[in-house]
Amino acid sequence: MQVVAYFHIVSLSAIRLFTGKSVTSVEHCKDEGIRERMMQDLSGKTVMITGASRGIGAAAARVFADVGANVVLLARSSDAITALADEIGPNALAVECDVRRYDTLEAAVATCITRFGGLDVLINNASVIAPISHLAMADPDEWAAAIDINLTGVFNGMRAAVPVMQQAGGGTVLTVSSGAAHGAVEAWSHYCASKAGAAMLTKCLDHEARAKGIRAIGLSPGTVATQMQRDIKASGINPVSQLNWKDHIPAEWPAKALVWMCGPEADAWLGDEISLRDPEVRRKLNFA
Repeated sequence: MQVVAYFHIVSLSAIRLFTGKSVTSVEHCKDEGIRERMMQDLSGKTVMITGASRGIGAAAARVFADVGANVVLLARSSDAITALADEIGPNALAVECDVRRYDTLEAAVATCITRFGGLDVLINNASVIAPISHLAMADPDEWAAAIDINLTGVFNGMRAAVPVMQQAGGGTVLTVSSGAAHGAVEAWSHYCASKAGAAMLTKCLDHEARAKGIRAIGLSPGTVATQMQRDIKASGINPVSQLNWKDHIPAEWPAKALVWMCGPEADAWLGDEISLRDPEVRRKLNFA
């Protein structure tokens, strides 16, 4: 899907987050000059990531930490995020959290502020693909549970984080979206509906809070080589399940894209989505 620029502005909160020079590429941080600038820009900034126990969330935790940010890792799998925080080091904090419950996200934000003094970036990443089932045969409770995680969880994250960000002068809210937000996929009614709703939440947040310093952007990564794709493959339903593993991009790509989206170059997509299927976006990020 071709990405359409929303407005070409540089928000005050983007300048607040990236206080140095604009970074045009995060690809592997091979250039030491780029690495140094990014380290300076994100040093002392705090990023909270939902669904951080594996996949895109875990990759994002490592990449943000690598460029100097404090990372607060949220997931229901406390053992996994604790191990990841231990791997990253003292600038990482694991917080057990169920995004379906607002109170746990509110508490996570409070813990984040107590430990690191503030919150600059929220990554809404937690999502599930189950139950893969035709709508007429889907289990109503499982269907509702997916909506609670994929959609209500995004709202809960925004609701907990945005007031704190506004009080501090601004912040960035990035939500991992999907092509499924924009078209029907067989046996994915829960996923399509929840991702479409989450995409609209990004638009609503931008509409209401851009003038108050909030940068809200979605990221549609395409198919990513994570456990979710293994579950999709096992289902044998719809064309996505027929893709080969080599067709999927590595989780590090969306992780690095999320870092880039914290900077003013991504302000062209405020209130909209950035697609990693877009050749121009891949060129900007030096992805093959």
